Amino acid sequence: MNTYYDILQYLKQFDVYIYVGSRLGDIELAALEIDNLYRSGVLDEQRYAKFKLILRHEHTLEEQRQKIK
Repeated sequence: MNTYYDILQYLKQFDVYIYVGSRLGDIELAALEIDNLYRSGVLDEQRYAKFKLILRHEHTLEEQRQKIK
């Protein structure tokens, strides 16, 4: 799993479907859901760290895109 899309597909395995209406909001909600799965013991530390890194990267890219607009 190397992309934001992969994370969303992973979350669907737990019946977590994310659509807030803004990409930035979607990324932030996905990060919260990943935190919850980690706290519940569903995610191991390595996968959690990778997911958080991907989400942080996507969040930064989206903030930059919004500044350009």
